[in-house]
Amino acid sequence: MKEKMSVGFIGAGNMGFAIMKGIAGCELSEHMTVSAFDPDQPKLERLAEFGVHACASGLEVLQNCQYVFLAIKPQMFEDVLMQIKDGVTEKTILVSIAAGITADYIKSKTIPDAKVILVMPNTPLLLGAGASALAKAEPTTEEEFQTVCSIFNACGISAQLPENKMKEIIAINGSSPAFIYLFAKAFVDYAVKEGIAQETALSLFAQSLIGSAKMLTDSGYSIEELIKMVSSPGGTTLAGLDELYKGGLEKTVDQACEACTKRAYELSK
Repeated sequence: MKEKMSVGFIGAGNMGFAIMKGIAGCELSEHMTVSAFDPDQPKLERLAEFGVHACASGLEVLQNCQYVFLAIKPQMFEDVLMQIKDGVTEKTILVSIAAGITADYIKSKTIPDAKVILVMPNTPLLLGAGASALAKAEPTTEEEFQTVCSIFNACGISAQLPENKMKEIIAINGSSPAFIYLFAKAFVDYAVKEGIAQETALSLFAQSLIGSAKMLTDSGYSIEELIKMVSSPGGTTLAGLDELYKGGLEKTVDQACEACTKRAYELSK
C-alpha cells in the first residue's frame, strides 16, 4: 500500500484554513495526512472536523511532514524560520504563500539547498474555486512541484510563473477578489439607494459576475468584443461606460495593481 503524503501547515489563518478545507473536500485527501500548528488554539480546533492533526510547534510540523506550507504573514517569516530551521532537511519542500517573500530569503534563513515553492493563492479556495500562481526554485524537482500544483488544482485552477513575476501577479489573482468585492459593493449600494432589496441586487450582480467570467473564459470572444456585445449604439450601457471612462477606471485599476506590486517589493526587503 502506498504511503500517504505528509502535508503540514504553519499558520491556520484565513488562507491556511482555506487550503486545508480545500484539501479536505477533494479526492486528494484520501492520500494525505495533514498536520498544522498555530499559536492561536481556536484556529487549530476548527480544523479538527477536517481531520487535521494539531501540532504543538512549527518544529513538530517539520518533523512530521515532507511538504510544509508557510501560511503566515510576511512580517512573521524571520521569527518562524529561525524556530524551524533545525527541522529543514534536503527532503523538505517549503511552500510559501506570503506576498513578497523570495526563495533566496527562505534559503538564507534555513539551509542553502532548501527546496522552495512560492504560491500566490486566493480566498475562493474555500469554495473550491481558487486561482493560484506557483513558481518553483531549485533544487525542487518537477515531480515535487507538480504535487503541490495538484493540491491547488484540486481546489480551483493554478498557473506556473517564473519566480521573478510572483510579486507582479499578486494584484491579478491574490488581491483582486477584494477589488471585485468593492466593485460589487458600489453596485449593490446603488441598488439599495434606488429602493431595490439588497439581497436581490447582490444575487443578480453576483450571477452577472459569474456569467461574465464564463464569457471571458469560454465564449472565444476577446474582452473588447465582449464589451461591444453589451453596448448597443446610443443605449444605456454606453452611457454608463462613458462615465467609467471619464472617471478613469482603467487608470485607477492600473494604479491599484502598481501599489500592490510596490508593497510586495517592500515586504521582500
